[in-house]
Amino acid sequence: MIPTILVSAAYIAAQMLADITSLKIVPLLGFSMDAGTLIYPLTFTLRDLVHKVAGRRGARVLIVAAGVINLAMAGLFWVVSRMPYDPAAGPQPDWDAVLAPVWRIVIASIVAELVSELIDTEIYQLWVTRITRRFQWMRVLTSNAVSVPLDSLIFVWAAFGGVFEAGVVWSIFWANVLLKGAVTLLSLPAIYLVRGDRKAN
Repeated sequence: MIPTILVSAAYIAAQMLADITSLKIVPLLGFSMDAGTLIYPLTFTLRDLVHKVAGRRGARVLIVAAGVINLAMAGLFWVVSRMPYDPAAGPQPDWDAVLAPVWRIVIASIVAELVSELIDTEIYQLWVTRITRRFQWMRVLTSNAVSVPLDSLIFVWAAFGGVFEAGVVWSIFWANVLLKGAVTLLSLPAIYLVRGDRKAN
């Protein structure tokens, strides 16, 4: 029970932090990159940990719940950004400038997360049920090899296509894929941190 709670909480937190920080584009090693990519790659491994301890059904529920929570977060930020400042506290323009949601990025992020991580769930499940329960690191590597580029492709073109030049969008895409791929490789051993392998569908 405790491992399930901990990895689920970490997954939700990483999703929320990634959605907030994705509003800023930063340079990294010659690429343009949304800053959410600094934290978002961890969600794929955390999703795998949830799958291992809670089963496919638990992973699906958590993925959808994260999407709903992120949408509610953006909605709350929007409501607060529309509220007037308290004159007694003085001007607070930085809050609106930083946290007022850019709805195109919010929707792009949530759609990319839902599609890629639900597909990740199915590939992970297929590996466990049809191939082997051994070599746990391979189930993570295989599922992420599909979901990481898919997530990046959906997000960058839905969020930035037509806003930036195509070269910048592709730069953001490759930065996303390379960093997420590197995090996947570094985080492979994490799958052994929890016990589980629930068979629930």
